[in-house]
Amino acid sequence: MPHVIIKLWPGKTPEQKAELAQAIADDFVRILGSKDSSVSVAFEEVPSDDWMTTVFEPDILGKWDSLSKEPGYGPRPE
Repeated sequence: MPHVIIKLWPGKTPEQKAELAQAIADDFVRILGSKDSSVSVAFEEVPSDDWMTTVFEPDILGKWDSLSKEPGYGPRPE
């Protein structure tokens, strides 16, 4: 552990994803003391037209209190 799921718009290259995945794994090792072999990273591409209903509402707005970094877009929770 940990397993990280990154949701993003389509269009990033496999090389960009691999570089980001390794950077995230490196930071888990450096900051949390995880073993590199324990870290896994997955990417889920979400079309921009679906972002608000499939990512923003359930994962961001619906879990606002658990965010460590808030986005600079979209409505705020009531």
